[in-house]
Amino acid sequence: MNYDLKAFSKKLKKHLDEERYIHTLGVMYTAAALAMAHGGDLEKAQTAGLLHDCAKCIPNDKKLKLCEKKNIPVSEIEKQAPFLLHAKLGVYIARKKYDVEDKEILSAVRWHTTGKPEMSQLEQIIYLADYIEPGRDKAPNLLKVRRLAFEDLDECMYEVLKDTLDYLGSNPKTLDPATKEAFIYYEKIHNSKIQKEANI
Repeated sequence: MNYDLKAFSKKLKKHLDEERYIHTLGVMYTAAALAMAHGGDLEKAQTAGLLHDCAKCIPNDKKLKLCEKKNIPVSEIEKQAPFLLHAKLGVYIARKKYDVEDKEILSAVRWHTTGKPEMSQLEQIIYLADYIEPGRDKAPNLLKVRRLAFEDLDECMYEVLKDTLDYLGSNPKTLDPATKEAFIYYEKIHNSKIQKEANI
């Protein structure tokens, strides 16, 4: 595979504002650390971390036009909240502008915003790295979820999705159904762990 992460980084710097670029580097390094902690693929984690927001700074009206032009499906929620489209568009840009064809990396980019049930290890790593990277300071329970991310990915997904749903519950227009489905999936894993512990 051997992607040139330095070249990717240089290119990205031209297409992202400074704050987004710093966040992106934070996600790349955090994803690498999580991959080390969980025995994941370091290069894939760094590449997906670097490219996860490659479409973020495209203006919202242009996001919608690009999706239409490239036959990328847009849901009703995404029409109302086009910023959600940066994940789908990110897959397109990662392929076209960065020549990334690795399905695992592309899928991690695709699902880093909403999550989904049965996420792969890499998908979980990018989703969580995006949430906990050092520049993040607004989310609730950050100390707890940062620790959890290095101990148990499934349990951390449950905690982050629970907090995300609590936060988005006040604004259902931006709640993608995939996030609710992801929460239900990881809540079941969480509950079965608690039950097992209670039976020991």
